[in-house]
Amino acid sequence: MNDDKKVKIDAVSVNDPTPAANTDPDTDASTPDSEIDDAERVEKLSAQLTELTDKYLRLAAELENTRRRAALDMETATRNRAMAIAKKFLPVMDAIDSATSHNPDDEGIKSMRLAMESAFAQIGITKIESLGHVLNPQFHNAIQVIDAPADADTRPAPNTIVQELQPGYMFGDTVLRTAMVVVCK
Repeated sequence: MNDDKKVKIDAVSVNDPTPAANTDPDTDASTPDSEIDDAERVEKLSAQLTELTDKYLRLAAELENTRRRAALDMETATRNRAMAIAKKFLPVMDAIDSATSHNPDDEGIKSMRLAMESAFAQIGITKIESLGHVLNPQFHNAIQVIDAPADADTRPAPNTIVQELQPGYMFGDTVLRTAMVVVCK
């Protein structure tokens, strides 16, 4: 009894195509089911494309908002630094004003005053006008109230500023320092 059994060995390679999921010989690939699968796939891909487009547009809008916010924050920080520096120069201008009131004819003091006023104008610092104006708490700090003169011709309106003890300054549209004033009742 000589049984020679032969064993069939199939060689499998990486390059071989993968077997189909449905190996049932009774199913035909051209049935309407495959058309439905294609339609579902197209619908799925279309929904995925819509979702990704929406995400892209939202991210683009968020990036633009972040850029705008960063630019605004930088502008605000720059303005705040400039205001802080400008405040440091106000005592210098006060000293020059004091020196001018003690010696109004000194050419050196006049020259310094003109240089400071020019520098203030170049960077946007303006003096708050006070004398003769009605008290505005946004710009003025009334530290003294006096009675109005008895003379009806020179009598100012109530709450009118009659003396400025320390000038106030603005940086653009922001108050750097309010003016210290005397107000008439």
